[in-house]
Amino acid sequence: MKDTLTDANFPRTADLRVYHLGLRPGEVANRLITVGSPSRAVTIASHLDVTPKPFQLSSERGFLTITGRYKGVPVSICSIGMGTPNMDFFVREVRECLIGDMLIIRLGSCGGLIDVPVGTVVVPKACIAVTRNVDYNFVDPSASSNGKPYWISKPVFADPTFHDVVESALNDSKPEGSTTKIVAGIVNASADSFYASQGRQTSFPDCNQTLIQQIIDSTEDVATLEMETHHLYHLAACWSARRVTVNSAPLATGPVIGEHAPAQKALAAPGTVIRAAAAQMIFASRTSQDFITPAQVQETEKWTGKGVLEALIRMELGDDRTHPVEGSVWETK
Repeated sequence: MKDTLTDANFPRTADLRVYHLGLRPGEVANRLITVGSPSRAVTIASHLDVTPKPFQLSSERGFLTITGRYKGVPVSICSIGMGTPNMDFFVREVRECLIGDMLIIRLGSCGGLIDVPVGTVVVPKACIAVTRNVDYNFVDPSASSNGKPYWISKPVFADPTFHDVVESALNDSKPEGSTTKIVAGIVNASADSFYASQGRQTSFPDCNQTLIQQIIDSTEDVATLEMETHHLYHLAACWSARRVTVNSAPLATGPVIGEHAPAQKALAAPGTVIRAAAAQMIFASRTSQDFITPAQVQETEKWTGKGVLEALIRMELGDDRTHPVEGSVWETK
């Protein structure tokens, strides 16, 4: 991004292009899939309609967005990398680019805590967060007076209808003859790191030898570990509650300058909702220590990508709850 940025509170350009994702209104749709890797985004995008030609933008900060139509319905696929901060960039910046509601599915990888084969696909009904207590004395635990080395949060929930739609769409999209299991209704744990906060042993003094068992004991139905979904569910829940309790003005209500159409309604308006769900592929088993093969990854990403696209278009979103088509990159001319 080489244009001048304004407003250090929420930096963007004069035509409302956001700082990290590089997007502006009209380039991202209300129905969204978020993934970690760019290759997975490209795989999912292979299912999009040929017309209009999918729009693609790679930001200087490493975010990839592909926007087009699937069976005539506008959708966006965003590759965001890993971890809570990147999920935060994604949800907040896309929210400020859109009129209307948001439907977001995360399709990602995870580690399994239950006795199922690698390659199993799970649909989490809820997530907990696992965070490192940086005030804990990891070098000399006996001298620490600042609680436990890791904090485990209470659950935050997916949209229940969306969860069920994702499960159904994945089952319908699974290839005939496939033995892959789809397990719904589980709880996922999102950690703030790949190593220490997921109980992996390295050369650092992390005091995490019993962490996995603590996670399992903390919440019923905990089945997986990864690093992003809790924050997605958390922000969705906060935004959707905000529409009832807060009457604050959106960050931007002015026109978009340039080829894409100005917004007649407010971006990120208080009366909107964010509905979130997720599907996760178990790449690593923390019980057997097995790891998925590249061939399994390629096969699973292909059909689960189609499944989450199907889930998005099965969710109702009225024209009065979506961004205007006119001037957008998904407009058909």
